[in-house]
Amino acid sequence: MSVRNFDTLFTPRSVALIGATPRPGSVGAVVARNLRRAGFAGELMLVNPHHHAIDGLIVHPDVASLPQAPDLAVIVTPPDTVPGLVSELAKRGTRAAVVITAGFGELGEQGASLQQATLDAAQPHLMRIVGPNCVGIMVPRLGLDATFSHLAAPAGDIAFISQSGAMITAMLDWAVSRGIGFSHVVSLGDMADVDFGDMLDYLAADPHTRAILLYTEGITHGRKFMSAARAASRLKPVLVLKAGRSSAGARAATSHTGVLAGADAVYDAAFRRAGMLRVGTMAELFDAAETLALTREQVGDRLAILTNGGGAGVLATDALIAAGGRLAELSQDTVADLNRLLPATWSHGNPVDIIGDAPGKRYADALATLIRDPEVDAVLVLNCPTALAQPEAAARATIDAVVAAEPAALRNRNVVTAWLGEHSARAARQLFADARIATYETPDSAVTGFLHRVHHRRNQELLMETPPARADIFEPDLAAATHAIAAALADGKSWLDAAEVDNILSAYGLPLVPHRSAADPDQAAAVAATVGFPVVLKILSPDITHKSDVGGVALNLGNAHRVLREATAMLERVKTAHPRARLDGFLVQPMVSRPGAVELLVGLVEDAVFGPVVAFGHGGTAVEIMSDTSLELPPLNGLLARRLMARTRVWRLLQGYRGKPPAHIDAIVGVLIRLSQLAADHPEIRELDVNPLLADAAGVVALDARIRIGPSQSAGAARLAIAPYPQHLETIERLRDGTALRMRPLRPEDEPMLHDLAAHMNHEDLRLRFFALVRGLTHAVAARLSQLDYDRELALLAELDGMALGVAHFFADPDRLRAEYAIAVRSDWKGRGVGFLLMTRLIHIARQQGIGELVGEVLRENQPMLQMCRELGFVIAPDPSDPSVMQVGKRLAVP
Repeated sequence: MSVRNFDTLFTPRSVALIGATPRPGSVGAVVARNLRRAGFAGELMLVNPHHHAIDGLIVHPDVASLPQAPDLAVIVTPPDTVPGLVSELAKRGTRAAVVITAGFGELGEQGASLQQATLDAAQPHLMRIVGPNCVGIMVPRLGLDATFSHLAAPAGDIAFISQSGAMITAMLDWAVSRGIGFSHVVSLGDMADVDFGDMLDYLAADPHTRAILLYTEGITHGRKFMSAARAASRLKPVLVLKAGRSSAGARAATSHTGVLAGADAVYDAAFRRAGMLRVGTMAELFDAAETLALTREQVGDRLAILTNGGGAGVLATDALIAAGGRLAELSQDTVADLNRLLPATWSHGNPVDIIGDAPGKRYADALATLIRDPEVDAVLVLNCPTALAQPEAAARATIDAVVAAEPAALRNRNVVTAWLGEHSARAARQLFADARIATYETPDSAVTGFLHRVHHRRNQELLMETPPARADIFEPDLAAATHAIAAALADGKSWLDAAEVDNILSAYGLPLVPHRSAADPDQAAAVAATVGFPVVLKILSPDITHKSDVGGVALNLGNAHRVLREATAMLERVKTAHPRARLDGFLVQPMVSRPGAVELLVGLVEDAVFGPVVAFGHGGTAVEIMSDTSLELPPLNGLLARRLMARTRVWRLLQGYRGKPPAHIDAIVGVLIRLSQLAADHPEIRELDVNPLLADAAGVVALDARIRIGPSQSAGAARLAIAPYPQHLETIERLRDGTALRMRPLRPEDEPMLHDLAAHMNHEDLRLRFFALVRGLTHAVAARLSQLDYDRELALLAELDGMALGVAHFFADPDRLRAEYAIAVRSDWKGRGVGFLLMTRLIHIARQQGIGELVGEVLRENQPMLQMCRELGFVIAPDPSDPSVMQVGKRLAVP
């Protein structure tokens, strides 16, 4: 499920409180008070068999006696009563319930059984459950407060969703005094049903929500969450505070990749890939709420700092630069104006220090000048308390300057403030809150607030960046890798031996140094002679993962005598260090000499929530000590692979330094993309470690690799948090005249083909497609059309010899009840059946994916399109709100 029946959850016309009571201090009494106090305009019904009336409201003895089925039920009765109540309510027609009651999944097996019984009662009726073990929900604009919070949230346009009830009440306590309002406040509790993915889907489409704040302790259903988060982040800012940064699971991991890829690092990768902003502390979450509520979208990143204290300005500058921000360079005209307006002792640069005795007028004059400067994108106004000027007067002057500024000057600029101190600053902060100007307690928190807006803007730009054309197109030997894994599983293996690892990596074109095995020291010496000196000797054991740790690696052995001697000594060292290990002999490899090559680590690790994750970082024997690793969720393309690499310190070494040429970056990118494909194809792989991978200007070569496997729990692509490219949908189709077209899903790299398609559509065809006069596609539109979430949407491209002839696209709602389609065909190929072929194939795929109905809008004058819809079996009807538009729809499957 996703957003089904959320209308009754968040816009109910009637609410029933099950367990209402007049007993002071009880949850039932507080929830009843809050429901009445908030001003809910719908019908409120109370249920309790022990009371006849509470505060003048009739109390019904049970659910059966309610005059009607409530849209929303709020349940505060003991846990053992909840499954029966949910069953009774659902059968009567209630489609949403908030279970505030605790004592379910958090209390062990008995509680988990009650929670499952509650879900079993709700699911046949598609009834949605928030909770259990939650504070409740608020929708302030509707006067709905179904919580036991001590305060009601003011109405606003920020949504706050939290697993923790304590965070809900703390946020409200902080926000109310600042006049910060909310569109929704939702305590998810144990998330038996409604979870973060559901809420993000709902809030992304909610016109009353401008930004979303999340507090989470854990995510369920990784793919659903990622689809919802990626969709929401494209439309509005989403900030998240994730608690629980430590990971016992990482300590238990055995490979280098597993140790470095702790659970929190995986969450970082997921949030980043979704375009969300992660905050680190509760204070930063509060500051983020201030920023989102009281500032507008930030276009640039050049910050001017206005202060009456040099130290505060320096602190703000330090915080800005440390966080990757940019100090604005004031224009010559601005400096000239400030020279005229300010004392001669002002700082003559940015930060603009207007001296400690600055009265309100000096603040107003300086701020008005900075707001007009085209080189300034935002202004931070600071005030330090002094005996020479009143902080309140400076605050009033700042507010007056903002109010008096030309609307055009503020359209793309934000003004944020930080009045330092507590006793002297309290009244000034209240003035800013009343004027709805963002204010913070310290310079660094103000800078962080400003950068939240900057980083959100950058995230949006990164999300729309077009990947380079694929240079590394390869077809893996899927059968060979599958056979190797299946054979190892049949033998009961967990860690694969060297030959099996070699077979799998070779199937994906991953460059591994060849090796030969030897059963004993004498055979090792003989094998080394055939390999050619110098050689590397390694112990061969299924029980030893890190060979170097037990003295199981010897390098640069130049003759057979040294190999024999070293092999004999190695056996003794390993037996002493690991007496129970099974020793199967040795591996002999040629000694690879790549002077100046950089040692890298690349690998895969399985996360319980988000599935396989690709790791990249500084490799070698000191990999854990270096701790220079970054993670990315597959699938990868060239752009994502480069970003993954650029987040590490070793990236700078790969660029070349002190006369060393840069490493072959494209070769490393190719390795990462192939590892990503390996993860998608083989769900049996639990961990994969390539360490070291040597990289230099000549390319890359892997010196050692390990793979751990286990029985597959799901199909390969199904366990990825982000659906990979659906290659199985590629087909060859024929037009009526026999012309063979390649039909395939769009990739992000295909954006140039969309621009070419639009360039070969005449103005009339573009108008009929976009319902407006357009001249080609903007980058933003083309990126959105080509960067797809294959779990919910698909765009089919018809191409001939690399030329785009047409594209058909559908986007499904989270429940797959409906999908909206659109189609465009190159003007000089119209009338040849390209559109009909695309639509026929699109309908087939939508039906296969379980989509209930395909719908679209067609201009009434677009008769060729309407005729095609009739031939394809669409039902056509006028749009009741626009007579120029026809609505078309085709039922595909029973949802």
